[in-house]
Amino acid sequence: MRIQCRERSTNRHYISDPNLIETTTKMKNIHISVRDQLLTLKEDETPVRAYPVSTSRFGIGTELGSLKTPVGRFRVAEKIGGEMPADTIFRSRVPLKPGDPLPPTEDLVMSRILWLDGLDEHNANTRERFIYIHGTKHEAKIGSPASCGCIRMRNADVVELFDLVDHDTPVIIQE
Repeated sequence: MRIQCRERSTNRHYISDPNLIETTTKMKNIHISVRDQLLTLKEDETPVRAYPVSTSRFGIGTELGSLKTPVGRFRVAEKIGGEMPADTIFRSRVPLKPGDPLPPTEDLVMSRILWLDGLDEHNANTRERFIYIHGTKHEAKIGSPASCGCIRMRNADVVELFDLVDHDTPVIIQE
């Protein structure tokens, strides 16, 4: 017996066999609350995971060089680091090798990178501002605003989230 799948506009997949078994594909999305310092992963509108985060200590905004966390609608434009060990340190999105000098910053980008792309007119510069969801060495500060614009997560949490979302996953960041 051969099973075939065909997608319909309802976002459901139908398997053609004598009994016509239906399965449903759920849409994943990320919601980040700056006020609550919380990232929630949802399938459709049902929360499936929640993680404490750290947004910018400089507040919210989209100005170049402001070090602020942007708000609005985004998408995961790139996923970087999936093949690397947890706690890998990145410089310019490239993993450091053993013996490489550490970047000259306290705001290390670690473990995984979900590079965001702004979808609203006011946050269209998000990608060129290098706004990421990423791991940090400052895990004790997670839960309070402490980043330089990005969304910081605990390393184990960002590794888990990275594996649960896809390229183009929608992201909402709100006050």
